[in-house]
Amino acid sequence: MQRRTALRALAGAATITAWPAFSQQRPIRFIVPYAPGGPLDTVARLLAEKVKDSLGVVIIENKPGAGGNLGADMAAKSAPDGHTIVMGAVATHAINPWLFSKLPYDPIRDFTPITGVAQVPNVLVMNTETATRLNIGKVADLVDYAKKNPGKLNYGSGGNGSAGHLAGEMFKAQAGVFMVHIPYAGGNPAQLALLSGQVDLTFDNLASASGNIKAGKLKALAVTTTKRSSAMPEVPTVAETGRTLSGFNVDTWFGIFGPARLPADVTQRLNKAFVDALNQPDVKARLAGLFAEPMPTTPDQFAVFVKRELAKYEGVVKASGAKVD
Repeated sequence: MQRRTALRALAGAATITAWPAFSQQRPIRFIVPYAPGGPLDTVARLLAEKVKDSLGVVIIENKPGAGGNLGADMAAKSAPDGHTIVMGAVATHAINPWLFSKLPYDPIRDFTPITGVAQVPNVLVMNTETATRLNIGKVADLVDYAKKNPGKLNYGSGGNGSAGHLAGEMFKAQAGVFMVHIPYAGGNPAQLALLSGQVDLTFDNLASASGNIKAGKLKALAVTTTKRSSAMPEVPTVAETGRTLSGFNVDTWFGIFGPARLPADVTQRLNKAFVDALNQPDVKARLAGLFAEPMPTTPDQFAVFVKRELAKYEGVVKASGAKVD
């Protein structure tokens, strides 16, 4: 009796875990949880072309919705056979779990990290005329002014819970200053408000702000990453200011995930193909054109990174009070 019970248990386990083996003859479904044309979509399409010799056909499938949650959830609920992957990001795997009261997936338990792809710095920018009028030329000047004039400075963002909003909240907490947050319906309206002088500063994506920085309309005080951007090496980091901002680090990152229980050999095969692609000179050049720094990792390194980012944003989101129901 015990032997029959054990055999039935083993058979049941085999039924659950016996997914079809990875086959180069079957296309890979590469989900991008955002609309076509954005940086994640652009990079996903570039990589899909680069890995076709080693992995076969890779089909990009855009599934925008719910801040990236829709596409991420589709990948999480797919068969763990290597034929469905997703371009996850800081929003889907580090911010949204704290921002949304109900998330249809667990960012750690329901995914297999494959590799990081790229990081895009945010940049602290001021309207140039405002910075000149207030005599603010660097982050230390901004902090000093904000301390002496609590609530007089405001900063715009692309919305409550956006990367720009949370960067501002982290800056306020670490610098010990109070600035008024003004949310807009997207990054472009926030930048227009900054250019027109309706807001004093933003923590914008470097790629979107770079044109106005070069044109002299915006003054870049600092990038928000721990290292200077190779695209604008003359711009210091927030952390270089020292004081309480020495550990400041906020960026927009994205990477590739599979569903949970992805076999180790399949994970390694996918990792090698995408890491090899990220190390190609033309791919690096294309990423540089998007102000993105390549971030190839091992699966284990990427898993540690994601867990660290998830923990970091828990406190930031809760402190901001942002919530999406």
